[in-house]
Amino acid sequence: MGPAGPCLEAGHRPLDHPPLFWSPQLNAAPADQIRLLDVQALDVRLSQLAHKRKSLPEHAEIESLTADLAQLRDLLVASQTEESDTAREQTKAEQDVDLVRQRAVRDQQRLDSGAVTSPKDLESLQREIASLAKRQGDLEDVVLEVMERRESAQERVTELTARVSAVQAKVDDATARRDAATQALDDETATVTKEREVVAGSVPADLLKLYDRLRAQSGGVGAARLYQRRCEGCRLELNITEVNDVKAASPDTVLRCENCHRILVRTAESGL
Repeated sequence: MGPAGPCLEAGHRPLDHPPLFWSPQLNAAPADQIRLLDVQALDVRLSQLAHKRKSLPEHAEIESLTADLAQLRDLLVASQTEESDTAREQTKAEQDVDLVRQRAVRDQQRLDSGAVTSPKDLESLQREIASLAKRQGDLEDVVLEVMERRESAQERVTELTARVSAVQAKVDDATARRDAATQALDDETATVTKEREVVAGSVPADLLKLYDRLRAQSGGVGAARLYQRRCEGCRLELNITEVNDVKAASPDTVLRCENCHRILVRTAESGL
């Protein structure tokens, strides 16, 4: 068998890999590098605020209530239309009853006046009066049926109007709560943004530029603390060779994690 190859650890480079440093080498005072962690913390907070603003429970609540409200309004319009239609139908049926009633009154007056003397005409007039009485009864039944349908439609309109008002009140309440929560988050975002501008303004421009580029490439995290020999960006522990590389590096050297390539910031808790 040939000589054993270089030892590997999961997620790390071989032990004979060049150090963690990339060219061209970037240097920054340790205090500036630690301030970069403050910028990172503020950026994380801004991301959290943006996510919280987007995912406020009131958004889903308003969306659901608005859908219910639209459905109720459609039902209300349909019921109002039905009530209006039955109102016209009732008016028409009542007018038909009135016309038949007037005709029957006139025929009865002719019969009672004695003006009609022909037995045949008298018989014809009596048959017409009887027919009109039946016709009037049928039409009055129609009026009653239409009135019942109209009353049912009116009750439905009243019910749906109340339900629309109740749901609208819920929408207004949820909207007010969403607006208040949004305003509070916007106010905090503005405060954190100003603080971020101040802290970022104290970080060397070249270091901040590198950080911003890495943050855009690495899910919002461009700098991570080296804590107890573990990168807090990718959560992987440095192997012995990487630890020795870090120990050998100048305090001003800006290091990059071998695994996630984020800026690796040394602190008193780095475990070196």
